[in-house]
Amino acid sequence: MTREVKSVAVLGGGTMGLGIAAASADAGANVLLLDVTMEAAEASLDRMKNIRPPAFEDPTSADRISLGSFETDLGKIADYDWICEAIVEDVTVKRDLFAKLEPLRRDGSVVSTNTSGIPLKDIADGMPERLRKDIVVTHFFNPVKIMRLMELIPSADTTEDVTDALADFCGNKLGKGVVYAKDTVNFIGNRIGCFFMLSGLHKAGAALQNGMTMEQVDALLSKPVGLPPTGLYGLIDLIGLDIMDLVGKNLNVNLPDVDVGRAFTCFPKVEQAMLERGQLGRKAKGGFYRLNIAEDGTKTKEIFDLTNETWRSADRISLEDVHGNTETVFFADDERGKLVWDIMGGTLLYAADLVPEIADDIVNIDRAMRWGFGWAKGPFELLDQLSPAKVIAKLETAGEPVPAMLKVLKETGADTFYRNDGTEYLTRQGTWEAVPAE
Repeated sequence: MTREVKSVAVLGGGTMGLGIAAASADAGANVLLLDVTMEAAEASLDRMKNIRPPAFEDPTSADRISLGSFETDLGKIADYDWICEAIVEDVTVKRDLFAKLEPLRRDGSVVSTNTSGIPLKDIADGMPERLRKDIVVTHFFNPVKIMRLMELIPSADTTEDVTDALADFCGNKLGKGVVYAKDTVNFIGNRIGCFFMLSGLHKAGAALQNGMTMEQVDALLSKPVGLPPTGLYGLIDLIGLDIMDLVGKNLNVNLPDVDVGRAFTCFPKVEQAMLERGQLGRKAKGGFYRLNIAEDGTKTKEIFDLTNETWRSADRISLEDVHGNTETVFFADDERGKLVWDIMGGTLLYAADLVPEIADDIVNIDRAMRWGFGWAKGPFELLDQLSPAKVIAKLETAGEPVPAMLKVLKETGADTFYRNDGTEYLTRQGTWEAVPAE
């Protein structure tokens, strides 16, 4: 069977559902947006029309969106090619909705659940065979209009034509960068990105106790290693401590027992206290950073100093050349170099041990981190820049284990994970394959 997506039913009018509905309408698809009530669906469409920046590239795209409620209009999904569930991140609630919609959809339609970390096997377990064959995870990153990454995750039961149909629509019509992930907790981007953040909170704590400042930590974990200027603490402020707490709990339940990330699924003591008093980040007008506006309008960026748990003015940081250069900062023989090696280097090593667990190849992992987290280079691209031989030598000198893909590289005798100007990549079998077009 060859399937094609020309119409989309989006179930859920929250931020993610709105983004998917607007993008699909802009792409020319007829869209059905269902919410708990018709009033909620109408309010969602109003938000799409009035938010800034606009949700639609073309204001007339809104005319392609029909509205309804779960209670009275769920049967209308029979007229749509793709049914995209985008409701609350609760496996029981999702399963209840799928049980209701499955008898109502037509043969040939494709189904997805939009989730940032719940394994598909937990959602589809025990569901009818037709649904298990026709369902995937489509993990869009927020905001949908801006973020390029979309992770596509089939289960062992999903038929290939379902994956192909959604990859074609999301890639060619919505303009997303589609990466193929395995059905494991948090998939690719959030598995690695959240390891960076959660392990970073723990590992940076020791550096702070030794006199390093939080501003220095963020300066080191930004441009010098190819990450956005938010660094560590600024990135968590953007996401929210409450979201990170939920991520940590999900990882704690679902990570393999031997996964090194299990040591970092809970917050350190001070960050836990911040969570409990609602000091969550930007959405709470303050987390690790806040903008203080005086009566005369003067703005001062402040930072919550984790060592003494008080607010103070944030300092501007200038780094020495050795710490501002990617090739040298990872190997610098001082506290700053140690911090970068422990946190960012540890994240690269973590990624190098996750093939084929979370993805079949290094290309999908690199693209996920570039498109979803704004990294200048993916983990394996960055390892190439550092020189895998230098990384392996550093590990072996310290008596540390060499991750799986670095072992493959060493045993193959390759110098880098990519060759021929990046047109070929090293597989986990030690062979070379052409890099798929983006």
